[in-house]
Amino acid sequence: MAKKILVAYFSCTGTTKRVAQEIAAATGADTYEIRPAEPYTRADLDWTNSASRSSVEMKDPSKLPALADKSAGVEHYDVVFLGFPVWWYTAPTIVHTFLESYDFAGKRIVPFCTSGGSGLGDTVKTLHSVCPSANWEQGRVLNGRQSVNGLAEWIRGLNL
Repeated sequence: MAKKILVAYFSCTGTTKRVAQEIAAATGADTYEIRPAEPYTRADLDWTNSASRSSVEMKDPSKLPALADKSAGVEHYDVVFLGFPVWWYTAPTIVHTFLESYDFAGKRIVPFCTSGGSGLGDTVKTLHSVCPSANWEQGRVLNGRQSVNGLAEWIRGLNL
């Protein structure tokens, strides 16, 4: 029986969205955009301003942003590719909100990220602590335009 796959992603600038769409096309997966109830503005994303919304959220784990909706339908999927940009060397806090909003017990989660320069580091370990009931893959940094063959090879290696 074929696995039902969802590509859930958070993207502010469109970079992670583009990669998510490429993964969905390569796997035949459905997509779900993780959106904050209050959209981020350019000022909110100013990482050089310690008072910007993103800086405040990343410094204080209790400042989890609310989701715009909870219609991902995670219960209908076996595998969830989880995409996000790297903020402060880890996943944005809205990804934590997403993970805490659904039951991922027994689901296989394949994290992927886009980054201006850093890798995943301990991100998967941190996300696993937020959602320990899921089966976590190591994850992958997917910067730049992905080749169809490169994505297909990575996905085949996951043995979905």
